[in-house]
Amino acid sequence: MKIYTKNLSQQLLTLAIIIFAVIFISIGILIPNALVPIYEKNIYSYLKEPLILVQGNLDDDTLETDIAYLYIIDNQKIIHSDNLKKVIPLVPNQILNKIDKNYGKFKLFGKTYYYNTSDEGNITKVAITGDSYILQTKNDILFAILPILFITFLLVIGLLLLWSRKLVIKIGHLKNKIVNMNNDDFIDNYKYTDDDEFLALATAIDNMKTYLKEEEQYKSQMYQNISHDFKTPLTVMKSYMEAVDDGVQDEKEAMKIIKEQIGKLEIKVHSLLYLNKLNYIKDSKKISCEKIDVTMVLKSSMDTFKIQRPDVKWKINIADKKVMFTGSFDMWEAIIDNILNNFVRYAKKEITVTIKNHRITLYNDGPNIDENILDDIFTPYKKGIKGQFGLGLSIVKKTVSLLGYEIMVKNEKKGISFIIK
Repeated sequence: MKIYTKNLSQQLLTLAIIIFAVIFISIGILIPNALVPIYEKNIYSYLKEPLILVQGNLDDDTLETDIAYLYIIDNQKIIHSDNLKKVIPLVPNQILNKIDKNYGKFKLFGKTYYYNTSDEGNITKVAITGDSYILQTKNDILFAILPILFITFLLVIGLLLLWSRKLVIKIGHLKNKIVNMNNDDFIDNYKYTDDDEFLALATAIDNMKTYLKEEEQYKSQMYQNISHDFKTPLTVMKSYMEAVDDGVQDEKEAMKIIKEQIGKLEIKVHSLLYLNKLNYIKDSKKISCEKIDVTMVLKSSMDTFKIQRPDVKWKINIADKKVMFTGSFDMWEAIIDNILNNFVRYAKKEITVTIKNHRITLYNDGPNIDENILDDIFTPYKKGIKGQFGLGLSIVKKTVSLLGYEIMVKNEKKGISFIIK
């Protein structure tokens, strides 16, 4: 496929020429032709009026020279004007053979002739003329509109060229913004005077640049945090192994510590794998559409976490008759477990789960969350409650969103609530 190179100004100029040609054909050719019936009506009136003046003497100088006349007496004697042959190349009898109505037209040698008749007793008067009147009228209209069209065309071309120049500058500016998306030293001095789609696009590019920069910073920070999170248990294990080798640490005690660190490391690996799995499910759109009874998940998870905090009062309030939610058992277990895992760290005396109006509210009476970090609490490895890092709440947010629900965190007068709706 051959691609023709044309800049925007050339394309607009071509478009203007095409529009001008269409307008010229419409006004200069189609409209005059559409007005032919009106012209013909004028011709018949134009032919009828002189018939009143026509008498036996057809050499009167007052008669129209572009109209020929016939004067028929008793359907036998025919008198015609001297200009008959100039108007139409036929003899009177041939002309009368073509006349079959009071007025009308006929074709002869590619030319149209119009006639009108008048009967006064035994006398018939005929006025006939060619189509020069219509042709002249068409030409008059064409020559009248040509200068107007030409001036209009020049004005339109001028305006289009000015507008296209402004358009090209804006497009060039947007191109520079995109090319310098990763260039922090790029200074944008262009000022938009119009609140149009270009300004909206420029703003969208700025927002995209900000978003990409934040994403890059977030990824860099996340990689550092993940590295630190994995490095800590590995360092601890290495230290205890070296201490056992040097004989300064009891092997049994060291193995206990190492197993604890391996358990922590395993949890972190599983969290990363599960987070990656959620991203895969989101991209492949293989989201579970089954319905499960969330109370089963809640009771199972709460039984598990009660062991860690037997000093806390655990409550479940179920107001709905049906507590069926979209998703698999594993996905809801991941949601509930990660929230309760946070709760057992910070709860003082109470953890309550309420299901009402198809809404799950998980509450603990621990400390409030700083308002400055409330919006970022679900961001992976973002500094959270009491400066802690982790993936738990990020997994909660992603899983809940995949299942078509929303989750929000609310500081209560005493404690905090996680609300899934």
